[in-house]
Amino acid sequence: MSQKGKSHSNSTFDITCPDCGAILKIDAATRAIVAHTPAPRKRTFEDFDQATRHLREQEERKESIFRQSVEAEKNKEDLFNKRFAEALKKAQETPDTGKPLREFDLD
Repeated sequence: MSQKGKSHSNSTFDITCPDCGAILKIDAATRAIVAHTPAPRKRTFEDFDQATRHLREQEERKESIFRQSVEAEKNKEDLFNKRFAEALKKAQETPDTGKPLREFDLD
């Protein structure tokens, strides 16, 4: 094999992932990934004050959702009673037709 062929088989190139920003080192001859460098992690918050503010807001949202669910549970029995009364009223207003018809009864 010539010197030119050897250098081609040993050559590698870098590709940056467009999605995550990671760098892949690929061997040209085998077309296999030789090395992977993960993308640098992005900071979620610039400082601790911003992070604590975010955590407090998140806790307030959780507490608000919890209070709403507690109120819904308190009113649940009243809601079921109203629905039951409405269904009972509707059932009493509808005439009783006897046995329900089946398909083969219509023949």
